Formats: sequence, structure tokens, C-alpha cells
Amino acid sequence: MKSLLQVRDEVLATLDAVDPARMEAAAAAFADHGRRWFTSGQGRSRLVASMAAMRLMHAGFQVHVVGETTAPSIRSGDYLLMLSASGETPVSLHLAGIAAELGAGIIAVTTKEDSSLAALADIVIPVPAHDSKQFGGSLFEQSALILLDALILNLTAGDHHAYEDMRHRHTNLE
Repeated sequence: MKSLLQVRDEVLATLDAVDPARMEAAAAAFADHGRRWFTSGQGRSRLVASMAAMRLMHAGFQVHVVGETTAPSIRSGDYLLMLSASGETPVSLHLAGIAAELGAGIIAVTTKEDSSLAALADIVIPVPAHDSKQFGGSLFEQSALILLDALILNLTAGDHHAYEDMRHRHTNLE
């Protein structure tokens, strides 16, 4: 199917253009397993942020999705993983501003390295999801999901018990 090949090629080209040094910087921020993590985004970016939170939880991180009823307050030393294609979404900027004010670190996953969100962030992972034949921000969300899954794969590499531990943390209420 031609459209399947189109999506594959777009995602592959986008991921190939992501700077590995930015991914390493993000991985380094995750080195402290005692650090609390918060994830957020708006619309479908929020869904990707929620999926990343789930995988981080599986990998043993203390993680919360912003806006969920069980999410505690963010504080100094915590980190916010914020996804926003434009880097200008008002709600995302508001949340990132609060996190920055309180001394939390911010990792921004965005298409625009010169965005307002990027300016607030400690680490920016630019995802060059431009010129897509797909509707809306589909290419950004697809690429961000795979990028974050790759980050988690990197974080668990070398841990021979990682998948066993992840299986134990996987929900059993389904």
C-alpha cells in the first residue's frame, strides 16, 4: 500500500534527522532514578506523553501525567517532559512556566527549536516533522512516540532484569 510506505518514509526521515546528542542529553537527565517525572502535552501530544509515562513507570521511574487526579505537585529537582509540536501551545507554556518557576527541569520535544517552550527548557529535542503528506501533526506524534520508546530502550539497555521488572510493573487489572 503506497500510503503505508509514505508514512514509513516520513517517520524514518524525521527520526534520521534527530540529533543523537540531544537524545543523549535527555538520557543523562534520566540517570537519577530517584527523580520524579511529569509528562504533558495537549491533544494527541498528551496521548504520546501518557504512553511515555506508562513506559517510564514500567522501567521503574516515578512518573505522573499532568492533569491526572493522582498527580502530586511538581517541585525543585523534578522534571517535566513536555511535548508540543509548535512549542507555542498556551496551556503547555503555562505548565512549563510553572515548572520552571518552581525549579523543575524541563525537556521539550518540539518541532521548533526557537519556540517559547524551547526557551523555557533545559533540554530540547527538536523533531523536524515538516512537509508531511499526513493530516495535522500526525508525523510529529508518530515520530515523538518512537523517539521516546527509543529513549526508554536506551535507559533499560544493559539491565539484564529490566524486562522482567517491567513485566511485574505492567498492569494486571485489564
